[in-house]
Amino acid sequence: MSHVSKNPEICWKIIRLNKNWEAILFVVWFLSLLFTLGSGFKTCSAQFKSHCRLVPKNYQHVLALVFAINKINQDPELLPNVTLGFRIYESFFSPRKTYESSFTLLSTRYLMIPNYNCDTKDKLSAVFGGLGSETSIQMATILGIYKIPQISYGSFHAMLSDKFQFPSVYRMVPNEIPQSLGLVRLMQHFQWTWIGLIASDDDSGEKFVQTLKPMLTRNSICVAFTERAPQVPSSSMAQAFREQHFKLHSSITQTKAEVIVVYGDTDSLLGLKLFLHINYQTAPIGKVWITTAQWDFTSNIALNKWTLKPFHGALSFAVHTEEVPGFRDFLRTLNPYQPQGDIFIQRFWHTVFNCSVLYSSLTIKDGRNCSGKEELASLPGSDFEMKMSGQSYSIYNGVYAVAHALHALYSSKSKKEATGKGHLLELQNIQPWEVTSLLTEAPISLHPFLKNVQFNNSAGDKVYFDENGESSAGYDILNWIVFPNDSFIRVKVGHMDPRAPVGQEFTINEAAIVWNSRFNQTVPRSVCTDSCRPGYARTVREGEPLCCYNCAPCPEGTISNQTDADHCDRCPEDQYPNRDQDKCIPKIMNFLSYEEPLGFVLASFALLFSLLTALVLGMFITHRDTPIVRANNRELSYVLLLSLLLCFLCSLVFIGQPGRVTCLLRQTAFGVIFSVSVSSVLAKTITVVLAFKATKPGTSMKKWLGRRLASSIVVSCSLFQVGICAVWLGTDPPFPDLDMKSEAGHILVQCNEGSNAAFYCVLGYMGFLAIVSFTVAFLARKLPDTFNEAKFITFSMLVFCSVWVSFIPTYLSTKGKYMVAVEIFSILASSAGLLGCIFIPKCYIIVLRPDLNTREQLVRKSKSGTQEL
Repeated sequence: MSHVSKNPEICWKIIRLNKNWEAILFVVWFLSLLFTLGSGFKTCSAQFKSHCRLVPKNYQHVLALVFAINKINQDPELLPNVTLGFRIYESFFSPRKTYESSFTLLSTRYLMIPNYNCDTKDKLSAVFGGLGSETSIQMATILGIYKIPQISYGSFHAMLSDKFQFPSVYRMVPNEIPQSLGLVRLMQHFQWTWIGLIASDDDSGEKFVQTLKPMLTRNSICVAFTERAPQVPSSSMAQAFREQHFKLHSSITQTKAEVIVVYGDTDSLLGLKLFLHINYQTAPIGKVWITTAQWDFTSNIALNKWTLKPFHGALSFAVHTEEVPGFRDFLRTLNPYQPQGDIFIQRFWHTVFNCSVLYSSLTIKDGRNCSGKEELASLPGSDFEMKMSGQSYSIYNGVYAVAHALHALYSSKSKKEATGKGHLLELQNIQPWEVTSLLTEAPISLHPFLKNVQFNNSAGDKVYFDENGESSAGYDILNWIVFPNDSFIRVKVGHMDPRAPVGQEFTINEAAIVWNSRFNQTVPRSVCTDSCRPGYARTVREGEPLCCYNCAPCPEGTISNQTDADHCDRCPEDQYPNRDQDKCIPKIMNFLSYEEPLGFVLASFALLFSLLTALVLGMFITHRDTPIVRANNRELSYVLLLSLLLCFLCSLVFIGQPGRVTCLLRQTAFGVIFSVSVSSVLAKTITVVLAFKATKPGTSMKKWLGRRLASSIVVSCSLFQVGICAVWLGTDPPFPDLDMKSEAGHILVQCNEGSNAAFYCVLGYMGFLAIVSFTVAFLARKLPDTFNEAKFITFSMLVFCSVWVSFIPTYLSTKGKYMVAVEIFSILASSAGLLGCIFIPKCYIIVLRPDLNTREQLVRKSKSGTQEL
């Protein structure tokens, strides 16, 4: 293996070494397995290649490769009789060096002559690399010409998904789209609608911003600012860095956005880490940093003495990883003096433990010697982590993917030999050039086997490539907890898995998150405007983003029951807004009931007057043979009293919840019964007039007197009202109805009269009878008292007409139970007027002045009345 000096990315060349002579024959027939990985054990700025920084944390990538190869070589079933090896090539994040290394892979060892390769054991079959997107693309440009499988373990660039341009690239990391979706879902979960974006100053950063912004907009999330990450300063760029520093500092500190999303890889965001380190020394910036999987912000921290404290409480997306059995034990066995040919371990040990490695040039003046018993677990996480990182896990899975593809290749070769030469190998999706190579016994391509590889790794995860040659694994969401000594732990608090069932793709454990100390362990709010509470709706501020708005109270009759409602909604008809207008509550069924005071009082009066009418009727029946009862047509008095009794009782039908039967009976019964009452009054009045006229000498009026005339008047007048009611019920009868709009908060349960014209015809006819009765009684008011009730009838009809004339405007101006109460009051008042004015004076004589209720008194009064006239 070549020595790594100033290496930003390294390529690992894995070689298949055979264990016996029979296996060597396979080497002659088949291509050797060769991997290259871009590692990044050292990183160099692309602009300043002379300034290289050692990144000991990335040494784990090499160890993950070694661990995976050792496991495969120890497995007697996966690749029997085959031993895997590897080589490492440098790239220095330099396109020239990357192209040079790629051509070297295609040439004879130690010679860079493309298309000339006479090695029998070192022929290239697959390549791992690189860590960065640019390096991966540069490698793919050369290796794709030769259709050599390239396994990328750290590149997220969307360009590599183009199978037309890069058909030979396989990625062990998932596509960026689920990560962008996860970012949006994270914002939605915490209701962050006002965020900042910082992206690397390159094509990847520009594409990320162009992809993410529309997704955020579609989900009502606004971007407060978009900035480019500053470059690492140099002597010639100090002024430019200060300007970038000032602009970025202003954007971050002068915004209400508490959440900032950062996109970029480790190298492109070094300037941002320096920016945060500088500001933390003066005025710490307490924000929620959300980073993407491309950025490992813990790298370079220890060596550069940069603090991690600004990232306390940060959330980051990371390539999914699991604990691989045996990996920690493997790491514990490492020491710089073991004879395993690892050229990196001594430099790594010397760097991270700050000690001199014996028998090497890695010494520290007046420093201690490395004992080899130092523990990797004691190192800070920024130098080395015992837990397998996302990139290391991708390498581990990638090596096993190629091993399983080789296993399938050998199985297919064995099958072909068993069936004899000339038989086609049955492989899915095999290309014409691949089929030809099989027929001519040329080396078999690994592509068909790699595309269809599928297995469960030792951690229990299922590993396979999708139709785009990308890993199907999702993203873990990590919470970073940084301690005062700059040590840290990362806690898995969520996951974004596109393979999960619908509704379960995104998960987050909010309770497990530790936030930046500035937020006092409460969920940060990142909004342009304070949320509109329920009962209010958002109104747009002219000229500002949709996330910046005003809050306006809901109009009367509407509600908003959620925070930041876009509009207010009307309640269902059977509900109404509460006082705060944040929820709908059921309307109260409103009707005149017996339980409420008004209903109880009216019902009590109705029963009282009914009882009084019954007493009067009983009294008249008891004293039916007395002169005062006989003198006023006792049959008509009985009919009138009975109808008044029914009038009082029919008012009870108006009280209580309206039903179909009660609605049919209310107005019709009232109309017919009152028509009988008024007809009876009219008949009594006409009888009085005719009786007086009949007493005059020489008159022929006597023949009109008698029961027939009175009965005819009552029956004919009542039947006409019955006819009106029959037509009403036959055409458009009353029915129960719910009025939900007239009165806020109440549902008026009432009887819809059906035909208003019919209802007013009933009232009009009843009024007509009353006016006729009043007119006749008024004309007969001066007749002698002994023979007539005209004065009492006149006064009673005056009361009756006054009540019903005032009823009309009052009835039309009220709603619900008060409308019913007005009608009941009118029924009771008018009926009581008839009862009181006509019958109370007679009852007074019957009960209190029986001396006046004699025949002699009646004759005396009759004579005196005639003389007066």
